Parts: sequence; structure tokens; C-alpha cells
Amino acid sequence: QVHVIESGGDLVQAGGSLRLSCAVSGRYVDSHYTAWFRQALGKEREFIAAISRGAGNTHYADSIKDRFTISRVNAKNSVVYLQMNSLSPEDTAVYYCAAGGALSSSARHYNYWGRGTQVTVSS
Repeated sequence: QVHVIESGGDLVQAGGSLRLSCAVSGRYVDSHYTAWFRQALGKEREFIAAISRGAGNTHYADSIKDRFTISRVNAKNSVVYLQMNSLSPEDTAVYYCAAGGALSSSARHYNYWGRGTQVTVSS
């Protein structure tokens, strides 16, 4: 069974930075890719970025590409990070980590989800 646990959410001032962590335990063929999504209050869940387990290939949403960076320590490490810079109040949301079988921006490709971590950006 695959477990996904996010951490690192916090209250931060506009212009600040934050790093989220996602630990994925258990290995199945359909969990080789890890992604971050977010959902603001009253809005739909939004794709942010994804990374593959092996080569570390990445895929970003255009809206955050220059500010957020997804990474992992190495090919074997199951911890994925999301470095977020130049945060604005519009980035306030619950951030979810997910593991799945494709490097995709679609939530339907991710089978395993964490419970989310709250990021709040004050103006």
C-alpha cells in the first residue's frame, strides 16, 4: 500500500518563501510519479508540478513555473519537495501531494493522495 504525507505548510508573508515536503512510502508501478496540486477555498483543485521517480523529469503548470520548483534528493529518495518563492495571497490554499503512474497534470492519473497541508500567505 502507498502512503502519502505532506508537511511544511505555514503562514507566511507576501513575498516570502516556503518549502513543502511530501513523503511517499510503498512502491507500486502506479506510484512512480509525484505531483503537487492545490485547492483554494471555493475553487477547483489545480495542478502545480510533477516529477518522475527515476530520471527526475518535471512538468509544471504555466502559472507558477517561474516561482515554484519541484525536486527530489535523488532517484531513490521518496521525498519530494516543492520550493515556493515570491508567494502572494493568491497562493493561499491547501496543498496536496499525490502519487501516480504518469507525469501528468490531470488528477485522474494519481491514485494516492495525502490529506493536504495548509499554506496561508498574508498581505
